[in-house]
Amino acid sequence: MSPTDTNAQSASQFRAIVYVDGFNLYYGLKSGGYKRYYWLDIEQLSQRLLRANCVLVRAKYFTADIKGGTDKHRRQQTFLDALATHTTKLDIIRGRYLLKERQCRRCAHVATIPEEKKTDVNIASHMLVDAFTDEFDVAYLVSGDSDLVPPIKMVKQHQPAKQVLIAFPPNRQSGELKAVAHGHFWINEQHLRLSQLPDPVTKPNGYRLSRPSTWR
Repeated sequence: MSPTDTNAQSASQFRAIVYVDGFNLYYGLKSGGYKRYYWLDIEQLSQRLLRANCVLVRAKYFTADIKGGTDKHRRQQTFLDALATHTTKLDIIRGRYLLKERQCRRCAHVATIPEEKKTDVNIASHMLVDAFTDEFDVAYLVSGDSDLVPPIKMVKQHQPAKQVLIAFPPNRQSGELKAVAHGHFWINEQHLRLSQLPDPVTKPNGYRLSRPSTWR
C-alpha cells in the first residue's frame, strides 16, 4: 500500500518524519523577503506540510551554532531556546559553523565567508538510520540541496516501501532532488504565517524569550 494512495487514506495513517535543513530554509526565507516569519515553529510547520494520511512522528531540525559574540548568534540562540522550550516532537541536531577566508581571484580582496559543516552528513545519517530501523513510512525533506540526492537513492533502493517527499523552501529548488524523490512541493507563505511561535515563549523558570526586534 502506497502512502500516496488516496483510497488508503481512511484505512491507515502513515508515520512521517520531517528533516529540516535549517540554513537552507533560512536563506530561502531571506531571499524571499520573509524575515517576518523567521520566528518559525518548526514542529507546527512540519505538521502543516504533511498529507492528510500522515501522522508526525518526529521533526528534526539540522543547524549549526553561529560564532558567539555577535547579534546573529544571540538571535539564533534565542530562537533555538524558544524551539526547545515550546515543542515536544522536535529534535535539534547541530553541526559546525566555520569562518573561512577566501581571496578574490580578480582583485585579491580577502573576505571572511561563513561555512556550515556536517549538516548534509547529519541529515543523510539520520534519514538512513531511521529508514533501516523502520521509524517512518514517509520522509519529508525540507531543503533544496542536491547533495542530499544520495541518501534518497539509498532509501529507494534498499527500502522501496518507503517514500521521500521534498518540501522546497521559498526560492529554493533542485532538479536533481525532483528527479529522485517520490514527489515535491513548495513551502508557501500560508504555511509560514500559520506556523509562528508564540511571542513570547515562556520557559519553565519564567524567563521570557521574545522574537528579535529585527525579525518583525
